[in-house]
Amino acid sequence: MNTLKAWLLMGTLSILLVLMGNAIGGTSGALLFFIIAMAMNFFGYFYSDKLAIKMTGSYPVSQAEAPELYEMVRRLSQRAGLPMPKIYIQPSDQPNAFATGRNPANSAVAVTEGILRILNPQELEGVLAHELAHIKNRDVLVGTIAAALAGAISMMGNALQWGAIFGMGRSDDEEEGGGLLGSLVMAIIFPIAAMIIQMAISRSREYMADATGAQIAGSPDGLANALLKLEAAAHRVPMNVSPATSHLFIINPLSGASLARLFSTHPPIEDRVQRLKGMRR
Repeated sequence: MNTLKAWLLMGTLSILLVLMGNAIGGTSGALLFFIIAMAMNFFGYFYSDKLAIKMTGSYPVSQAEAPELYEMVRRLSQRAGLPMPKIYIQPSDQPNAFATGRNPANSAVAVTEGILRILNPQELEGVLAHELAHIKNRDVLVGTIAAALAGAISMMGNALQWGAIFGMGRSDDEEEGGGLLGSLVMAIIFPIAAMIIQMAISRSREYMADATGAQIAGSPDGLANALLKLEAAAHRVPMNVSPATSHLFIINPLSGASLARLFSTHPPIEDRVQRLKGMRR
């Protein structure tokens, strides 16, 4: 099912890119952006883990450098019936984590430097189990492709907006396209559309990963307590990360900004914690 979602996502965002190309350069622009979309889909599918790691500035760590983290991930992976993922650390003080990869055999888990400082072992285990649940449920591919394509669409939307402002779009008397006004409107709508697609993908998968992660960890308490700590810290400690990758993280890394909260890609922490507490019964 998630593989089908990935292909539907790539198709939807590709259509947006082609429409954007048509707004910029008519038929030739649409053809150029179609080629760009196909190339993005190819690299997004086969190199999704590397794209996410690069976009977040994470770096790999060896077992010798982080033995306790490796042992915890290995133990949880065995419980989940998953191969050992690659482990990365993101140089950020905000406590957070994410998983990426197109399948369990090509997966990675990344944690921030901040999360290793503030969580106790039970809480960190709950967070890692949540990320492994994303891999087990095979929804990391969808999230990573959304990050790559939505980021590209937002970037191109900004370029289109500036082009429209400085009169670089096609004029109103040409046969194709909507002219300056149409280009400007699409430049505003397309990044919002990409964000809405991210939101639709992310909210339901977080609930499922919470439940699966609690089962992998053996208890919902560690994850529930960790979510409360992470949410509180996100309001105090900012993270320098692209909004296009925000849905990959266990909590929204931009939750400290009022506008980012308005377009949050995550369900409310209170709801997630309440569901986890309900699992005790």
